Amino acid sequence: MEQLPPNIQHQIAQFQSLQEQAQMIATQRAQLEVQLKDVENAIKELESLEEGSDVYKAIGNILIKTEKDKIYNELKEKKETLEIRINTLKRQEEKLLEKLKEMQAKLQDSLKRLQQTSG
Repeated sequence: MEQLPPNIQHQIAQFQSLQEQAQMIATQRAQLEVQLKDVENAIKELESLEEGSDVYKAIGNILIKTEKDKIYNELKEKKETLEIRINTLKRQEEKLLEKLKEMQAKLQDSLKRLQQTSG
């Protein structure tokens, strides 16, 4: 098989790099979505507790007794932060996927032209 020209090798390397970035972002987003689900479940549980119920917060390897309202507000803030981060990653992922489509089309065009000139 003929050696590909340097410009096409470069295009392929860039394409693979973007694919890896998109995969990393998708993985990060999935991890954050799991965290968000956990936070939402914790909020639901807190909402179902009666007033005056004991509530504990995990800090490292220990549990600390805390106020229901305090932990509820912390979880609400964490939920908002996670939603913002997830939406940001979704936008980044969409932009990368769009760029990947463009690069793929350019790469296919370059390879087609290469075949026509060598064939």
